[in-house]
Amino acid sequence: MNARRMLHLIQQPTPTLPSRTNLLCLVAVLVVATIVAILSLMVGTRDVPPFEVLAAIAGDTSTLDRAAVATRIPRTVLALIAGAALGLAGSVMQGITRNPLADPGILGINTGASLAVVVGVAWFGISSAHSFIWLAIFGAAATSVFVYTIGSMGRGGATPLKLALAGTATAIAFSSLVIAIVLPRADIAGGIRSWQIGGVGGATFERMEPVYGFLIIGFVLCLLSARKLNVLALGDELAAGLGENVAFARIIATIGAVILCGAATAVCGPIGFVGLVVPHVCRLLVGVDYRWLLPFSALGGAILLTVSDIVGRLAARPSELEVGVVTALVGAPFFIFIVRRQKVKQL
Repeated sequence: MNARRMLHLIQQPTPTLPSRTNLLCLVAVLVVATIVAILSLMVGTRDVPPFEVLAAIAGDTSTLDRAAVATRIPRTVLALIAGAALGLAGSVMQGITRNPLADPGILGINTGASLAVVVGVAWFGISSAHSFIWLAIFGAAATSVFVYTIGSMGRGGATPLKLALAGTATAIAFSSLVIAIVLPRADIAGGIRSWQIGGVGGATFERMEPVYGFLIIGFVLCLLSARKLNVLALGDELAAGLGENVAFARIIATIGAVILCGAATAVCGPIGFVGLVVPHVCRLLVGVDYRWLLPFSALGGAILLTVSDIVGRLAARPSELEVGVVTALVGAPFFIFIVRRQKVKQL
């Protein structure tokens, strides 16, 4: 990143009038998100015409088509908000660590959240939705600290590649622990295995209600960290020289990202690669200014997860692929491409 350009951005106390290009991109992304949401309501085992979708949204469920749409509305809402949470969290994590490989899945944070939930269910009999969320947030936070500590050891400190390797190793180890815990428990094995794949099927507004407050807090903390992430991108020494409290800025942004990861994992299961793919694509659209990048990453994550859900429904009719499988099929090649193309030292 050009330090002089970023310094110019930081020195502006408030944003100037948004560029016409970015505004046009924002409008275009919002239109795409709306179209994708409507397609999600239309597509499934039973395809529904657009006018029936509009009637169902208005509350009329008198026909089979409209009743089918009514069952898809919570699923679509969950895909949108969970995708937005994961896309935003990934962008924030890349800014905090200055690591282009940072992603809640690659760094093992989603797996840590899922391990905490599985331990709570299997060993302590926890079953309430609020408890799941707290467990997932605790697991995500503990894993992020653990991975960063491991990745910081040795020469060079916490380089992007070391963090990615530490996170991948942690994710594999935690996944093995989840299997070891679940295998002897036939009473919970089916539900846990389905949840572990990561998906938005079977969503209801009652099931999602406990997570709304956590998501709002996470979104607010992350979006308010945009200017601080711009400062951190200059490097810790220069950021401190500009008067920024580096440790405090990282802690606030990290708390927001961890809350988003934990809340999304609690309700959907661990879904990977959304937070890796989306920020890179958004940088091509709006550049490196986090005041633009963060909201675009949230919208991009919502679009990617919803499209992945649609693809999963179409690919295996009359059954379906869980959205976690589809995002892995898209994200794994992208991860390899980023590793091979970039000198993954810092953003």
